Amino acid sequence: MSQILILYGTETGNAEMLAEDLGTHLEIWHDVEVTNLTDMHPRDITGRDLVIIVASSYGEGDPPSSAKPFMAKIDRDLPDLSGTRIAVFGLGDKAGYPETFGGGSAKIAHALQERGAILIGEHGLHDVSGKGLAEDTAIAWVDGVLGQIT
Repeated sequence: MSQILILYGTETGNAEMLAEDLGTHLEIWHDVEVTNLTDMHPRDITGRDLVIIVASSYGEGDPPSSAKPFMAKIDRDLPDLSGTRIAVFGLGDKAGYPETFGGGSAKIAHALQERGAILIGEHGLHDVSGKGLAEDTAIAWVDGVLGQIT
């Protein structure tokens, strides 16, 4: 049974709900923990088989409010995340913010990769102004990510 940590960064609660949906989907076969990025120090994400980041974007493609303390700790403490496998899923509004769509989750991924984390799979994205449910998009995405590491 793999240990999977799902971290979410949210402004309005959508990323939290999606993270919980992913946790429910994965908990049958994996040991899953779902936590707000606000409540996690970057050095504490190591030692898991996979860390999944689910984050919305805020403003002009910035990480959401609940991710800001986590990002500040990365910048301040420079944790060594070498070998930590991450997968990243972003929520955004492509119609309203075409140039910064998915920027919040991308900035979190970039910060983690600069500290040695390894991105598994493609950066998943869901356009809240498009068709389809975020849960359906994210579940198909996470199943594909897990298929790459098992």
